[in-house]
Amino acid sequence: MRKVLLPTIIIIGTLLLVVRLFYLQIVNDTFKLKSDNNAIKIQYDYPERGYIYDRNGVLLVANQPSYDIMVIPKDMKNIDTLEFCHLLNITKEDFIKIIAKAKVYSPRLPSVFLPQLNKLEFAAFQEKIRKFEGFYIQKRSLRDYQVQFGANVFGFITQVNEKTIEKNPYYNSGDLLGKQGVEESYETILRGVKGVKYIQKDKYNREIGSYKEGKYDTIAVQGKDIHLTIDAELQKYGEELMVNKRGGIVAIEPQTGEILALVTAPSYDPAILVGRQRSRNYTKLYRDSIAKPLYDRGLLAEYPPGSPFKILTGLIALQEQVIDEQTTVYCRHGFSYARGRFMKCHCHGGAQQLHRGIYESCNAYFGTVYMKTINKYVRPADGVDVWSRHLKSFGLGEFMGYDLPTGRRGKAPTSKTYKRIYPNGGWRSTAIVSNAIGQGEVLMTPIQLANMMAAVSNHGFYYTPHIIKTIKGEVIDKKFRTKHVTTVDRKYFQPVIDGLFDVYNLGTAHALQVEGIEICGKTGTAENFAKINGKRVKLQDHSIFVAFAPRNNPKIAIAVLVENGYWGARWAGPITSLMIEKYLKKKITRTDLEKRMLEGSLQGEYAKYTGKKVVDSLLLKPKVATTTEPVKDAKTPEEATEN
Repeated sequence: MRKVLLPTIIIIGTLLLVVRLFYLQIVNDTFKLKSDNNAIKIQYDYPERGYIYDRNGVLLVANQPSYDIMVIPKDMKNIDTLEFCHLLNITKEDFIKIIAKAKVYSPRLPSVFLPQLNKLEFAAFQEKIRKFEGFYIQKRSLRDYQVQFGANVFGFITQVNEKTIEKNPYYNSGDLLGKQGVEESYETILRGVKGVKYIQKDKYNREIGSYKEGKYDTIAVQGKDIHLTIDAELQKYGEELMVNKRGGIVAIEPQTGEILALVTAPSYDPAILVGRQRSRNYTKLYRDSIAKPLYDRGLLAEYPPGSPFKILTGLIALQEQVIDEQTTVYCRHGFSYARGRFMKCHCHGGAQQLHRGIYESCNAYFGTVYMKTINKYVRPADGVDVWSRHLKSFGLGEFMGYDLPTGRRGKAPTSKTYKRIYPNGGWRSTAIVSNAIGQGEVLMTPIQLANMMAAVSNHGFYYTPHIIKTIKGEVIDKKFRTKHVTTVDRKYFQPVIDGLFDVYNLGTAHALQVEGIEICGKTGTAENFAKINGKRVKLQDHSIFVAFAPRNNPKIAIAVLVENGYWGARWAGPITSLMIEKYLKKKITRTDLEKRMLEGSLQGEYAKYTGKKVVDSLLLKPKVATTTEPVKDAKTPEEATEN
């Protein structure tokens, strides 16, 4: 057996080796192509990226020609460095540094020497390129922005780095890649497919025609156009309203989950990240650790939701059947919930039921019903977990699955949360009652707040928010057409919606009504803390407002958050009403609110904590004169102190 086994193994191994060699040398000549690399020039044909339109067909992002100077280090001969540098307006030190980097990448392969020349720069260099062996021009296309807004929505394109090249063989040095926004999310669709030509060279390095008569050549495939769900006019208006403020606006169409506006403030003109100044401008934006213009607050910023969270507190209490619409709580401008513990309230006081509790934003009412929800269960841990599962059915505490590359979970605390906080146990509903009014351990992003209102307006369901409307020749992901039903029964939403409607009629937002539009909304104020010099310091509260409209058959659900904006009806509320009117009426009748929001500035408030009043020259500027201090707007007592 041993005498037979060894020869058999040798014979089989030899046959496998022969077959493999035959395949590589005869059937597949890829390796031969690579071996001929010294005599073959690879030339890429880069297609135009797909155009980007808004939901109404308005062109937002197009293309413009751009030219990269490429270099193959081994082919460089007798370069007049001084003339070369003078022609491109660079220093000799820059020249040496770039060439050294190119040699590290590969002495034989092309790499970018100088990217993104415009037409004039290209023309000047093209005239004398014959004098500089080893250099050639690679034509590409750069973005040409038709609008000065939506930078966070679009993202930008930049050169690939070495890590990307290692991970994805499609990309070569100097190739462009979408980063952030829809440019990143839909990169493979927008970029198209680059064409490749293999050109034969003779022993004198002269081009003599196509390699193997173009057998390996491929044709470039242009990127596909996409239509976004964004309404261009609404997006523009939102960014104008948020100039000289910090925060976010998210507007959603409830019946589809389509994102109508995604605003972060401060923002910038997307065109500044195009061309030879892109790197310098990006670095400046990136290093702004105070205003953080590259930080999309609508998707990434996690805030205590404040009083808008009372909507969910009420709905969950109804679902758990610990209250009904007639359940009464007596408010004495607050309530005692434990020994020595008192939660303040700024409503009108007296007997509070669900309807009045919502439009007057009564802390005592919602604190009480929250404790009833938790105390329904023998173990507080079980009550919290049930409550948390209800929250998650609204898209809280989880990644939402939208088609943008960044996001945060927010926080819907569970029993595990409080096990970490209270490792020795002994906690009860009284220890976590702040959750009832959107403080405590609850955190939400603006897009989660907007989605919550979409679910409420739909009486208990929502669609995953998304920013893609159509892709030429393709069908969008079916997950964006899948209905998500909350754990709260449909019948419990109407009484809450009635209360939200009277927030505008009788409650904290009565001064923000828009004639002809029935708006359901909720004001909110969120406490704001920060660490300064290692100490936890309370800063000015955030202003929050959530709403949907019209009351019946809603077309828009929206969340607005203005950092350090005092209370909900001061900044976020007016902006919300204006955004709703702009979208539904296509014009503004509340010009008093518009003037106040366009002219108002919170830069003075922000300067209190940073000591810096200078606004970055790259950030969007107001179109009207602004006041440097917060506007002294008229207010009712409940607006000035609402929760």
